[in-house]
Amino acid sequence: MVIATPLPDIPEATPLVVERGWGPYTTSWPVRLADTDQHRRLRLDAIARYMQDIGFEHLDHTPDGKVHQGWVVRRNVIDVIRPIEFGADVTLRRWCAATSNRWCNMRVRIDGSDGGLVETEAFLIHFDMDSGLPARMSDAFLEPMLATTTEHRLRWKAALPTTAADDALTREYPLRTTDLDWLGHVNNAAYFAAVEDLVETPDKPFRTVVEYAKSLVLADDLTIASVADGVGIDAWFIVGDEVRASARVEELR
Repeated sequence: MVIATPLPDIPEATPLVVERGWGPYTTSWPVRLADTDQHRRLRLDAIARYMQDIGFEHLDHTPDGKVHQGWVVRRNVIDVIRPIEFGADVTLRRWCAATSNRWCNMRVRIDGSDGGLVETEAFLIHFDMDSGLPARMSDAFLEPMLATTTEHRLRWKAALPTTAADDALTREYPLRTTDLDWLGHVNNAAYFAAVEDLVETPDKPFRTVVEYAKSLVLADDLTIASVADGVGIDAWFIVGDEVRASARVEELR
């Protein structure tokens, strides 16, 4: 299975991890009003932003973090086990679940003070800010990551179909300036704003996955195609005849 169910838990700390403080990076903040929907629940796009925010905080506490500022998200997985609501404080813990020397799977567990729980995983590719190409992570940067996982030869494998179904329903999805990141691309969290519309049973545990194939820019005429298969809903972000990203929403069983 490409994506584990459930996602891998926080690893048991070894004496070396404890001695050097290499356990999960932990931070916290309150759930803001702008992060929630009309039912007060923490939205998927807000969760994706939380994943980014703790990621950049984590870099500030990692050896060589200042020279590892370039990252591309290849896949995001969000498992909403119990919804987190407005007014709660969230505690986020982040650690490496698998790695190679140019990419890694980073886990984030989000616990709400209201009893809510969200588990996430991101497949991240490190790239050189000058060349724009995938780049090797330094030994100092990798050392604490290697200490929290035994999977040191991570390879990419897609979990979602990359071609839209023939019977998929389509709708236009206008892009906005506020969807863009520093590079002028649509931020990975913005895709989850569209996926939010596909969640039919938000009170039950569910999983959302987005795999990113090619970036979107503001000038793109974006169409979203979606189809239900009786178990979940598949969706594709399409520009012209090209699928730029694939997504899936399904109940966790």
